[in-house]
Amino acid sequence: MEINTIMREQIFQVIKNQIKQNDPPETKLTSERLRKEGFSKFETKQLIGQCVAVELFNVMKYKEPFNLERYTKNLLGLPKEPFEEN
Repeated sequence: MEINTIMREQIFQVIKNQIKQNDPPETKLTSERLRKEGFSKFETKQLIGQCVAVELFNVMKYKEPFNLERYTKNLLGLPKEPFEEN
């Protein structure tokens, strides 16, 4: 299995857990909104996954805690690409 595939599946699992636990609720709301806007289930996970990736990058590179405010703001801005704000 290719490393990018492994990473994608891990990010998709994070999204699945967030939706299942409704934590944060914006993940589920964003998923439902994007599906209503015509995005496929896979496309929706990819879009939300970009927001997860921004947070993972900042946690790993800058050793900063998960930023719920930025994550939520990026989710609400989808399908526009999420941004990284330090």
